Amino acid sequence: MGDAKGQLPIVVLPVGTDDEALDACLAALDASTPAGTRVWLADDACAGPRGYAVIERWMARTRLKADYTRRQRGVGESAHLGQVLAACDGMDVAVLAPDAVPLPGWLERMASCLHADGAIATVTPWSNAGETAAWPRIGEIGPMPAEPRRLSHAAAHMPALMPELPTAVGHAVLLRGVARAGGLDVDSYGSWYAALIDLCLRLAGLGWRNVLCDSAFVARPGEGMPAEGDMDRLAVRWPDWHSRLAQFLMHDPLHGERQQLARLLATLGPPELQGDLFVSSAQAVAPGAETPVTDIFEVATSESATHVDPVPDRGVNAVAADSAHAVATGGQDSPE
Repeated sequence: MGDAKGQLPIVVLPVGTDDEALDACLAALDASTPAGTRVWLADDACAGPRGYAVIERWMARTRLKADYTRRQRGVGESAHLGQVLAACDGMDVAVLAPDAVPLPGWLERMASCLHADGAIATVTPWSNAGETAAWPRIGEIGPMPAEPRRLSHAAAHMPALMPELPTAVGHAVLLRGVARAGGLDVDSYGSWYAALIDLCLRLAGLGWRNVLCDSAFVARPGEGMPAEGDMDRLAVRWPDWHSRLAQFLMHDPLHGERQQLARLLATLGPPELQGDLFVSSAQAVAPGAETPVTDIFEVATSESATHVDPVPDRGVNAVAADSAHAVATGGQDSPE
């Protein structure tokens, strides 16, 4: 299930400025993702000293094959992710929001959806803040799940209908490696939020599908936001987009699926107890887990954590290419 036989997709996590959200995201990622999954923490010069300390501690203890890159100077959300995705050319990539909290089984179930139909380009899971993929009510921001393990267990029993979405949603999206339609339009959009919408609409125009993974759930405390001017540019390029979105929100074609998940949550018991899911990143380590074999690629400035030795900014293309190679090969032959 992935771009290579037996491999799950690469997980890309853009590092944000909220240290607490980063800590919660990394703890949940480690607890809910299979050991050995390739993870790329991509920092567009956003993390401060505390954020870097969170990353450093997590990198030393995680069960995942993780890699970290940091730019010396930020280039912007859309441009940075565009370069990261370009470096992962041909590989399936799951992009998480910086404050996402994935529930158990999220990546495996999304990968299963992607490979169930060769026409699927993007897969989006349910979320409490998922806009068109929101649960329990469409278009609303609900509270973070009170019983994440139980909700994941209920979602696992949903039928794999993979219904169509207008576009993917930014809390979590799995992108097929060969379905990039020229990549993100980083010249037109400053935000990942708008660039993802534009990419999905271009993919749909080429015959690809943007679908919901009925069985996966990724929580988030809030929704993504466009950069200034992004929505105006979307309206110019896609004049019917806002009306299509409004019709989807008004008629809610996924109402039946939402009700079914609610019924399953109410009727199914919790899964077998396996300890706390959302433990701290310092605790989210399997017994005998080893430090990842990948190196931490550091592109830091004097404003970064003081214990990091600055190195020249080789540009996001060079760093991204190194990191893509590292996460794809498990860290073999990684540059110094």
